[in-house]
Amino acid sequence: MIGTNIRVLRKRNKQSQEFLAERLGVSRQTIAKWESGESLPDLYRCRVLADHFQVSLDQLSGDLTEAEANRMAPRGKHFFGVAKVGQDGQVNVPKKALERFGIREGDQLVVLGDDSSMGIALMKRDTLLDFAEMIRNAEPEGGE
Repeated sequence: MIGTNIRVLRKRNKQSQEFLAERLGVSRQTIAKWESGESLPDLYRCRVLADHFQVSLDQLSGDLTEAEANRMAPRGKHFFGVAKVGQDGQVNVPKKALERFGIREGDQLVVLGDDSSMGIALMKRDTLLDFAEMIRNAEPEGGE
């Protein structure tokens, strides 16, 4: 089961056995043995594999079909649906998304963009300010 999942996730991510082996610090033959069920990765390597593929240990070790793997979102990523842009540029964010990130009526949001992915993201203003403060506090005195 885990071997099949490793193979499915590796292929879903368009990675060769050589690439995955290099990332994990093992040989290509080790990856091949895991995928064939000839041997199993130890717990540490399972954790590294789960992190690498951005899945939980349960997902890595569970009964996962190829179709399920293709539909599976990486850990921490969410799909909330499709939002339509109104005439005045207003976008209605799905309620589940607002609830998931604790956004309430009256909250101020920062709108971020990424040219490479042509994506737009929203972040609570206070969250961004807290993050900026954390960075400022982490800088050494005197700008060194």
